[in-house]
Amino acid sequence: MADPDGMPIWFELNTADVDAARSFYAAVAGWDIAAPPMAEHHDYFVAQAADGGGVAGIVSPPLCVPGFPGWLVYFATADVDATAARVTGSGGGIVLGPMDIPHVGRFALAHDPQGVTFAVMARTDPTPSQAFGQRAGNVGHGVWIELSTPDPDGAFAFYGALFGWERAGAMPMGELGDYAFIGKGADFRPGAIMSSTATGAPARWNWYVLVPDIDAAIATATAGGGALMQGPDQIPGGDYSANITDVAGHQIGIVGPRKEA
Repeated sequence: MADPDGMPIWFELNTADVDAARSFYAAVAGWDIAAPPMAEHHDYFVAQAADGGGVAGIVSPPLCVPGFPGWLVYFATADVDATAARVTGSGGGIVLGPMDIPHVGRFALAHDPQGVTFAVMARTDPTPSQAFGQRAGNVGHGVWIELSTPDPDGAFAFYGALFGWERAGAMPMGELGDYAFIGKGADFRPGAIMSSTATGAPARWNWYVLVPDIDAAIATATAGGGALMQGPDQIPGGDYSANITDVAGHQIGIVGPRKEA
């Protein structure tokens, strides 16, 4: 399998107003969002970055799981059924599946012991997913993931059992606790885990898309009916991060440089 276990390989927005979401994210993230070529997937819109790489899907109820709006992160696994069994054996639960998506792969929708929803998938395509990549200039792609949870230690134990993740250092944040980095081997550092109890953030998976200009992206988001939740804050390496909500109130992170006036 091309995608190693635990790699973020797809992002999916479940939203009631697909047309509004398409307009918003095309403007903010620079995505080209269109219906897929396969007729059986006609109501599942696919977002591509400017380089042509597929990044995310946008879909509306009733095809979505009821009661699950917002962004969903998909993680790679070589064996969906075995991973689903580990989910339930480690205190989590399976919401949907495992089941096949024609021409796409096999997946399951799950939640961890703290109730945070995520998905696992074994893709049919043998080439690596392009949705996530921490390369310089990878505009329009996911570059960071972030779990806010009431039990960070429990989350590391749970996702470690699923994907082999370990705690790879941390950035102390005082009363807010540690911002603990996810690691696996020497090169896998896709994101971090933090305490939702200390920060007051909702328990959820969040992800960050790279934009060419953080201030321009924020201005576009707010002009398009979204809102700024946090930031922009400078992060290691010189870029800035921010969290915004889209026109329906769904949260997403953005990362990018601040252009000098």
